[in-house]
Amino acid sequence: MRTRVVITGLGCVSPLGLNVKETWDALLAGKSGAGPITRFDASQFKTKFAAEVKGFDPVALFGTREARKMDRFTQFAIASAEEALAQADLKIDESNRDRVGTVIGTGIGGIATIIDNYEILRERGPERVSPFLIPMMISDSAAGILAIRTGARGPNMALATACATGTNAIGEAAAMIRRGAADVMLAGSSEAAVIPLTIAGLNVMTAMSTRNDAPEKASRPFDKNRDGFMMGEGAGMLVLESLEFAQKRGAKILCEFTGYGTSDDAYHISAPAENGAGAALSMQRALDDAGLKAADIDYINAHGTSTQLNDKSETAAIKTVFGEQAYKVPVSSTKSMTGHLMGASGSLEAVFCAKILNEHILPATINYETPDPECDLDYIPNKPRKAAPKHIMSNSFGFGGHNAVLILSRFEP
Repeated sequence: MRTRVVITGLGCVSPLGLNVKETWDALLAGKSGAGPITRFDASQFKTKFAAEVKGFDPVALFGTREARKMDRFTQFAIASAEEALAQADLKIDESNRDRVGTVIGTGIGGIATIIDNYEILRERGPERVSPFLIPMMISDSAAGILAIRTGARGPNMALATACATGTNAIGEAAAMIRRGAADVMLAGSSEAAVIPLTIAGLNVMTAMSTRNDAPEKASRPFDKNRDGFMMGEGAGMLVLESLEFAQKRGAKILCEFTGYGTSDDAYHISAPAENGAGAALSMQRALDDAGLKAADIDYINAHGTSTQLNDKSETAAIKTVFGEQAYKVPVSSTKSMTGHLMGASGSLEAVFCAKILNEHILPATINYETPDPECDLDYIPNKPRKAAPKHIMSNSFGFGGHNAVLILSRFEP
């Protein structure tokens, strides 16, 4: 019999709040995390807004000495992981540390640190580059630092699959527990890429909204008048455990991890495959992994980026997998409020899915005003909806054609 995997802890830092409670409350209130960019002067950019994390104080959390050794993406990851561990009430010690592992992904990693130090190199010379540059910029720094802080000596790695990163990180962590490589995995992803270079790069790709007059209206997944996504930042982390380990230590179980599917479009570096073929393959694989049928899914947390191609492609993929059931299953995009956290989006959305299973309410897709004939499903427009789903699907699709899908389910002993 396959090892059952459960979720016992949640943590996040997001544009809506500095922890799970703040973020969840804002999500249900339909608040947007959008605002003018404050981290640099964006007056010359086509897009002048983003969904930034507000009020985050790394010095208060980690102290001056430790904070200055971590890129912002690592700071977000560690803060989220420590919140998740606190909720799980998990003590890592000599009795279990070799069986506790970590997978923390990031799409972009410490890019702000790289850019800052390149400017120092140009202006002040090679001897003035920070001695912390390399450990701060590498993508696995968050996973490594978390292990150092907690003493966890189990499997430890970072993943990078663009905007599918967080979902892949959780899925691969669960797979490690299933195959017996660990009893507990701390899994999620983090991103902090609201910097001039990434905003400029995405603008020249025409990927981001330029609705500068109303940033809070900019992220409008599945709406006919969508004009691109809104950049966000933050992190989401989960504590996953084997059911046996969780029960033995008396942990409170929030929900069960039941399905995971992943694939690649093998089509285009940034555009989704026509009719969402690769996405549909991942969705079906997740259903097969969970031993479920499409009709068993009660809600889909969509990738829903608010770009013309993605929203149309994802809608087509849902129709491929769900058939007529596609019109009956509620779908929403929480990116309408959080913005697109890039590599961190999937793990934050997994946090939301776990909350939904416990709180019995489905978050809305805000800013949904004008239906698109090619996006004609039930997107839970503008107001949350009471429901008690048993099985939830969460979709994440990234540049490079990466697709990853999770299924989380109500825990039943």
